[in-house]
Amino acid sequence: MEIERKFLIDPNALPFPLTDYPSHRIEQGYLCTDPVVRIRKEEAEYILTYKSKGLMIREEYNLPLTPEAYQQLKAKIDGKLIQKKRYFIPAENNLTIELDVFEGSLSPLCLAEVEFPDTKTADAYVPPAWFQEEVTYTSKYHNSNLSK
Repeated sequence: MEIERKFLIDPNALPFPLTDYPSHRIEQGYLCTDPVVRIRKEEAEYILTYKSKGLMIREEYNLPLTPEAYQQLKAKIDGKLIQKKRYFIPAENNLTIELDVFEGSLSPLCLAEVEFPDTKTADAYVPPAWFQEEVTYTSKYHNSNLSK
């Protein structure tokens, strides 16, 4: 189960340099967007993911892939391959802000996602002042839709 809230970010208004935080390069593509079936390469890890319908709460299942299987499936994606750099920013209450800075045709889009252990914590979350519009409750900013 994935419980997360998502926010638009102005990368020029960050109150800190991104270089202060660890990051990973991610590329991902979608074999299907209804239901969501995604492949992802994050550093040296390759994953096949299924995600259920939903906005703040979604079922998510991850399976490991070999680099060869990833390359074979990558040739079959629908839409564009998403490339982004994800920064991991510690937040209050042992939470982590995953800040995605998109590259290529999706640049300069920047989104922050915060995952929660339960809906009570998600509902009580007060985002930092540098977060902009919350887009949790619209599928417009799901990566599967951004890939179209």
